[in-house]
Amino acid sequence: MLTSATRIRLSAMMFLQFFVWGTWYATMGVYLAKIGFSGSSNGAAYSTINIGAIVSPLLVGMIADRFFSAQRVMGIMHLTGAIVLWYLSTITEPGPFFWVLLIYSLLFMPTLALANAICFHQMDDPSREFPVIRVLGTIGWIAAGWVISIANIEDTAMIFQLGSIVSIIIGIYSFSLPDTPPKSKGRRASISSLLGLEAVSLLRDRNFAVFSLCSVLISIPLSFYFAFTAPFLSDAGIDNVGAKMTLGQVSEMVFLLLIPFFFRRMGVKWMLLTGMLSWAVRYVLFSIGVDQEMIWMLYVGVILHGICYDFFFVTGQIYVDDAAPKEIQASAQGFITLLTYGVGMLIGSRASGWIVDANTADGVKDWEAIWYVPALMAIGAAVAFGFLFSRKTS
Repeated sequence: MLTSATRIRLSAMMFLQFFVWGTWYATMGVYLAKIGFSGSSNGAAYSTINIGAIVSPLLVGMIADRFFSAQRVMGIMHLTGAIVLWYLSTITEPGPFFWVLLIYSLLFMPTLALANAICFHQMDDPSREFPVIRVLGTIGWIAAGWVISIANIEDTAMIFQLGSIVSIIIGIYSFSLPDTPPKSKGRRASISSLLGLEAVSLLRDRNFAVFSLCSVLISIPLSFYFAFTAPFLSDAGIDNVGAKMTLGQVSEMVFLLLIPFFFRRMGVKWMLLTGMLSWAVRYVLFSIGVDQEMIWMLYVGVILHGICYDFFFVTGQIYVDDAAPKEIQASAQGFITLLTYGVGMLIGSRASGWIVDANTADGVKDWEAIWYVPALMAIGAAVAFGFLFSRKTS
């Protein structure tokens, strides 16, 4: 039974967890552009998170699932990450910056899964209890965006220093969280099970195979948003970019609550397709909105985040849970996470940097041309999905 006191403790954990990430992730591109990083170097920096997403299941599965309590592993990773993140704030060369950020990403990304594991271990009905706690994570991300904007530090190394300070806070706080002992202690582990590759058998189903392929394809243009929206908005003359981008998280919260309503009326296929097409619409709005007279389009593009993210990724998680047999549901979710946040966004982070560099002359970026590339990618993924995915029921 999840008591009110435990709910508050877990909610505070989620708030701090995503506050740390929100301090630097959204506006790092603005800072890197300011200190002279190229588009490729920016894309490489963002790819470290995707590498972390690939390695994360291995670290969590080998350590937290088999040897030590999850809250202790989480505390150690956050405290170690705080040191690395502060050191990162002192580096201004692309090569060293990439490697130090990669080390930090390998420490931070597993904490996302650990935070979820700590929550689920305390819950009797995660489907009902978890969303109420998880939403505090989104609020934490929003709060971080407002703090860095109000403090006017979004284009400075202080974003990493703020993240480091909060990492120390959650690192210490983690040791006070409810005990979550290793659930697979004494059991043998395999790389295939840790990465969710047991779910590969589901690819024999055409719809699941199409969904998996399109998940990779749509994750490629998604990376453009995270790596370059902040510097783009800054170039467009928008102030307080960190705070303005949190409009996307507000939208995400709203549509997350509306998912049951749309799910009953649209079903899986049309919700997924709507989410994919929304990415294309967002990028077209960004491209057209470069004109100062159409700057309202940029705000609409940011606010579309709720549909873009919730209709594809959250609905996709529901689809996977329904499509996979109970004994491999966790493996299937891990497999899709590997494909999206790992493979797809890793390709996208690298590709976005190359596209930006190819459309930059004398230090000036042709944002109109840049944004049409991920728009076409999203349209291609949506068309493929629309024709090949035949599931009609919800």
